[in-house]
Amino acid sequence: MAQSRQAIQARIKSVDSTKKITKAMQLVASSKLTKQKLAMEENREYADALQHLLTLVLRSIDDKSIFLNENMGKPAYVFVITSDMGLCGGYNANIQRTVQSEISNEDKIIMIGSRGVNWIKSRDYNVCDQLIDMNEDDAYDKLSSKVVEALDLFERKEISKIQILYTHYKNTLTFIPTLETLLPVKKQSEEKKESHKEMIFEPSREQMLSNVIPMVTKSVVYSKYLESKTSEQASRRMAMESATDNANELQEALELAFNQARQAAITQEITEIVGGANALT
Repeated sequence: MAQSRQAIQARIKSVDSTKKITKAMQLVASSKLTKQKLAMEENREYADALQHLLTLVLRSIDDKSIFLNENMGKPAYVFVITSDMGLCGGYNANIQRTVQSEISNEDKIIMIGSRGVNWIKSRDYNVCDQLIDMNEDDAYDKLSSKVVEALDLFERKEISKIQILYTHYKNTLTFIPTLETLLPVKKQSEEKKESHKEMIFEPSREQMLSNVIPMVTKSVVYSKYLESKTSEQASRRMAMESATDNANELQEALELAFNQARQAAITQEITEIVGGANALT
């Protein structure tokens, strides 16, 4: 019984140590989530402004433009965003399932995040390049260089479309893996068009579109990257909160078991003492 109590006490100490770690990681993730969410929202204003500019340009563009039509029969070019670190719940697993269900083996993949890189190594996918351990100082430049490569391939009609698979941040509890097509772009439907005056372009409409498309595509890719990072921190915070709650429950159960074992030992000792006293009388 004494050994049993010692084993339970050792487990209680182990669970308590784990709980302290998960609680600390939860607080760190909460802090990073606040910072990452602010960066995402600040960048969104710029991205929305560029998207509005693109909408204005598209209103007057011929439907035969290369930027409005998919190159049929060619593979897609897909940016896939995962995390560099673990302990973030089902964040990476959800992206991996979407890759398996939505992306073909012929599509050209740019894998972002070491977790995704390690996962896809053992699978039959066409990974053109990988970006890992990016920070806030170099992320935009590295992503932009890949966007330039993708745009060049699209203009030469070597790929059918440019897509990005990221984790959409809905709120602190909900994040959804989303596959979005960046090129070809879609014009607004006639029903959604607002009344507008005819625009005069200088230089030409096509040249204007050629200048705007790279700006918008770079902005959207970076914006989705920031959104994925926000979802990652939210998922990690939620996972660590769940781990801390589970540790609390386990610790309470172990403490109850320890108290029961101690009470049983005391009862056993009392019984032995009474039995011995009765034997002497």
